[in-house]
Amino acid sequence: MGFGKKMDPEEERPAEPGAQRLSAHRSPALRRLRTGGFRLAFIGLVAGGGLAACEDGREAVLEERVGVRIVAVTHGQPADPFWSVVSNGLRAAGRDLGVRVEYQAPSTFDMVEMSDLIDAAVASRPAGLIVSLPDPDALEGSVRRAVAAGIPVISINSGSERAADLGVRAHVGQTEYEAGFGAGERMADAGVRSAVCVNQEVGNLALDLRCRGFTDALAAAGARARILAVELADPEGTRQRIAAELRGDAGVDGLLTLATIAAEPMLQALDETGAHDRVLAATFDLSPEVLAAVEEGRLAFAIDQQQFLQGYLPVVFLVQLLETGTMPGGGEVVRTGPGFVTQDDARSVMEFTRQGVR
Repeated sequence: MGFGKKMDPEEERPAEPGAQRLSAHRSPALRRLRTGGFRLAFIGLVAGGGLAACEDGREAVLEERVGVRIVAVTHGQPADPFWSVVSNGLRAAGRDLGVRVEYQAPSTFDMVEMSDLIDAAVASRPAGLIVSLPDPDALEGSVRRAVAAGIPVISINSGSERAADLGVRAHVGQTEYEAGFGAGERMADAGVRSAVCVNQEVGNLALDLRCRGFTDALAAAGARARILAVELADPEGTRQRIAAELRGDAGVDGLLTLATIAAEPMLQALDETGAHDRVLAATFDLSPEVLAAVEEGRLAFAIDQQQFLQGYLPVVFLVQLLETGTMPGGGEVVRTGPGFVTQDDARSVMEFTRQGVR
């Protein structure tokens, strides 16, 4: 697995299967940047030419990283704009750090296909592997094979509860139950008594936990919630099902969707049924349309899990692990959320969402 033994800087590091290790002891420029980067930056500020020296050191670092390849495999589907922001984070980290990052995902929410993609990635011997864990039981074998091959694995987005058990080095994301619970508390405080949690991927552990936390928070306040299953790839069907719920039960006064791809059909259903006045609606995740609805008061809040960081940070962590043997988090989740965007701050977030970083 890697870094239990502290290596002498001048000692040759033994090769490990499945990973391209960066050897600082063979690169004076890389060693200078690690141990004297601050000094170089300081000299550059007080004397001309120092910044050029620092830039030379960076060029040497990037040259050493040219052969480093990191593969990310998630369950994110092309129809879901959430994952395009994750992909933006992966690509940005690859550019900034000078490593090659490949992103793969199944065409549908299919754990067999996702397992096959992970197995293929492991067989290609990347320097590091990034995975989401929407169904840890289904993906366990593939993740354990990666770990056994000596490939460092970081999980993102979903599966934080099981990641450490599978040998994953760190998990980057939000804790899903707590995020759902926070949403339920906000709705209960606003007076919601009968809510619906709209789940577009029943069986996805992260989404199931969101609804469970939401339901538990409302139950603790003496209110209730039920689950409405919809299909991620069928926004029109989602609109129709939510509209039918609103027409069929006049007591529904709260709606929570678990992604922007369901939030927009929910807003259409509220418009169609004229239920905005009686229903408090909210969603997970951000989009320009969602933020406009929050600013207008049509949505009470949107839950931001900062998915750009879920793509960006694991690449940073893996490069640092390969180069220094360090890993943040101490075995705990490195949290990127939840944050709650309300009418007060929706406008300030909009531009970042348009840029694909929020």
